[in-house]
Amino acid sequence: MVRSAAEADLLRRKAHRRRTLFFSLTLLTAAAATAMMWDILQANGLNRLDWAGLSLFFVLFVWISSSFWSAVVGFVVRVRGGDPAMLDAGPAEGALSSRTALIMPIYNEDTTRVAAGLDVIWSSVARLAEQASFDLFILSDTRDPRIAAAEELAWADLVSRHGAQGRIFYRRRVENVGRKAGNIADFVRRWGGAYEYAIVLDADSIMSGTAFVQLARLMDAHPQVGIVQALPLPAGRDTLFARLIQFATRLSSPMLASGLTYWQLGEGNYWGHNAIIRLKAFAAHCDLPRLPGHPPLGGEILSHDFVEAAFMRRAGYEVWLLPTDSGSWEEVPSNVIDYAARDRRWAQGNLQHLGLLRARGLHWLSRVHLVTGVLSYVTSPLWLLVLMLSSSVVILQALHGHQYFVPGSHSLFPNWPKYRDGEIAALLSLTAVVLLLPKVLAALVALRDRRLRAGFGGAWRLTVSLVVEQLFSILMAPAMMLFHTTFVISILSGKPVSWHAQERSDRGVSWREALRRHKWHVLIGTAWGALILELAPRYIWWLLPVLAGMVLSVPLTMLTSRVELGRWMRRKKLLLTPEETHPPVELAALEERLRLGGQAAAAESSRPTQTEKADASIGPVRVPDQTPLSMKAQSLSHYSVPHSCGERDDRTRGERRGF
Repeated sequence: MVRSAAEADLLRRKAHRRRTLFFSLTLLTAAAATAMMWDILQANGLNRLDWAGLSLFFVLFVWISSSFWSAVVGFVVRVRGGDPAMLDAGPAEGALSSRTALIMPIYNEDTTRVAAGLDVIWSSVARLAEQASFDLFILSDTRDPRIAAAEELAWADLVSRHGAQGRIFYRRRVENVGRKAGNIADFVRRWGGAYEYAIVLDADSIMSGTAFVQLARLMDAHPQVGIVQALPLPAGRDTLFARLIQFATRLSSPMLASGLTYWQLGEGNYWGHNAIIRLKAFAAHCDLPRLPGHPPLGGEILSHDFVEAAFMRRAGYEVWLLPTDSGSWEEVPSNVIDYAARDRRWAQGNLQHLGLLRARGLHWLSRVHLVTGVLSYVTSPLWLLVLMLSSSVVILQALHGHQYFVPGSHSLFPNWPKYRDGEIAALLSLTAVVLLLPKVLAALVALRDRRLRAGFGGAWRLTVSLVVEQLFSILMAPAMMLFHTTFVISILSGKPVSWHAQERSDRGVSWREALRRHKWHVLIGTAWGALILELAPRYIWWLLPVLAGMVLSVPLTMLTSRVELGRWMRRKKLLLTPEETHPPVELAALEERLRLGGQAAAAESSRPTQTEKADASIGPVRVPDQTPLSMKAQSLSHYSVPHSCGERDDRTRGERRGF
């Protein structure tokens, strides 16, 4: 289904209209809010602190307005039943014309969890008529010899039980050069030529065989597409913190994804897992260069996915987000501490993208994605700075009072203080709408769909869950703001992150650990609150949610890490998700395998196939014969579009450049 020149031109014009609308609404909303704030501040004269705060306020309101309008657009798309501009895979029948490698990079992971997940994934694939089009690669970067030995035993057991000799492979690298990106590049250089596509999985990813087939059909139908990112939905955790994240994300992310796809179209982004990539294009254009300088901002690129998406689009291939909410899942950190630890690594990787913004040939929307990644962490210190500036202004006014007579004016009449009560109320209302309406719209999408509404526990429990999640979100946001601020300052001061395996269990946090990680948050909140109470007590009500979140951060982190509280919520049918109410086959199978310690047989859940009838005496094949693809990093300062692996590139200049 190669897109014709007329269809490509129509899509470009549609993208131009949609992006003009989206960015205009975003900037106009931020400008209107900033104008209100300016009117409030200038009533009694503006000083330098006011101007600084006003500038930061505009930047931050642009940030939250972009999310707001993406949610509004997504709501409209969902209510209307979809977006006609979305990729279409065509008829879901017939054999696939391609071969796809399912690749899972792992690094010192819990072998039981990885083996159980792979068992579920391969069982789902084996039930399909198209199962012969897929092979599975376990790409280990594990450093611990004991874990590596367990991995190899688990792989051999998996091959034996499924009769999957020559279909499931295990490779362990001696040196984990380039981390995850290097792990995937090593696969491409060794075996990429044997497959048209690769679907990248994280160690905690679960995807259905049906989802794999859908992604492969999309790529078969659209040769101009380089990456399709499936929407990973959170599932599988029991702590209260994880259940709060799972509920909020499951409720909002399908709608937000629909909104993002509406204006991004073929200039979408890649999140590094639960996505399919076109291997020849990836090999030709997406090898990562080293950034100039030393870590943390130089050296190896940590957050490779955004960069690979930008390079794929630079080469003329489209990158799409698939907003369908089925067949793709992931797990989330179980507590605030592990969530913050993951963000610390992502923060450094995203801040590195500052060095890529001037790379030649990038599509302008790819640069927007890179800036968005930076802002996702830089906005925290900006919010903190705005709060500190506003507190400073209030304290100075309290200390010096209002200046009724300006020196040198010789006026007989005092300069009475002016209040803008109406403007203040309007600005607060606008801010509340921008922050809260997206979740309300997401709830409305769920409430109007009977099956989805039941999946969240019904209308009443969905509403109560939404209120509970919002209260916890408000209370935990200040601590995350301080965590992110610390990360940004640490990175900019030259301290790189250590690369450790991610904690993926339902881990509870002790009182001592919570106090150790939050002690400065508690001290800052207590000192800040005491200062405001002493010098400007009426302002305390404005800062109370922020200060309460800081002061209560220790018990909040400790209590929300408890599995008992999360399961209590589940028994009360609160913070439910459709994956819990009506578990998909794959998630139900994963829970069963984990309950049995990863040793459950999969015979009853998979249909016999030719490979399963193979002679059991044949030992598993560790790796197939090499079919390499060449990968060579492009220079950041100069870029030209080479032919993919020696093939002729017949696309027009407009098709290569994109919309």
